[in-house]
Amino acid sequence: MFSFFKKKEEKKSAPRLRVDLHSHLIPGIDDGSQSMEESLSLLRGMKSLGYEKVITTPHIMSDAYKNTPKNIKEGLIKLRETALNEGIEIEINAAAEYYLDDGFVDLLEQGEMMTVNGKYLLFETSYVSKPLRTEEMIFEITSAGYTPIMAHPERYRYIKEPMKEYGRFKELGVLFQVNLNSFGGHYGRSAKVLADFLSKNGMIDYLGSDVHHQKHVSSLKNIFLSDVYREIFEHNKILNHQLV
Repeated sequence: MFSFFKKKEEKKSAPRLRVDLHSHLIPGIDDGSQSMEESLSLLRGMKSLGYEKVITTPHIMSDAYKNTPKNIKEGLIKLRETALNEGIEIEINAAAEYYLDDGFVDLLEQGEMMTVNGKYLLFETSYVSKPLRTEEMIFEITSAGYTPIMAHPERYRYIKEPMKEYGRFKELGVLFQVNLNSFGGHYGRSAKVLADFLSKNGMIDYLGSDVHHQKHVSSLKNIFLSDVYREIFEHNKILNHQLV
């Protein structure tokens, strides 16, 4: 007997993210975690989501967060030791999220940069206005031997012509790291629209949590269960797994 009903096609499940390359987990050095207790709670939350490794990235901004490789590394050692003593089995490394301001090129010339896996340099810009020397600074990054990764490109409100402007960054060799919570509207409608645009056009290279506090971890749970998360992997070659 033939059935007139087709079996509903099962949706492929998306890969689990094992590595996160953008968060603010070292306590008390930027606008992320403000205490070791909070940092441990966030790490437990990341572990529960399936992450095996986090590359936490404190802000480095000349006017606001004057972090250095020295104090970031000191904070990382304390965080690792405390997490180990608390039985939290997750690998913790550190890089930095560099703000493209007047002091950035000076830091680059000094040579000691906090990079992801010794190769990738995570940077951000003003949300409101594109720095006049953006392309010049990107050129300086690549000339120094690093691959530039733009943090949360979907959050920059100065993007008015997405295909043209994002396309130009790609021409310059910039990789894109999109915040997962942007797909859930956490940063507003504009960020969600641009995140969807980047996903559908296959422009996303990395996915990041950008965890600052517990609400970010809680929101991630819903993203990982959503269709939009699965669709990201249908359109993009996500490279997080290469950072294991």
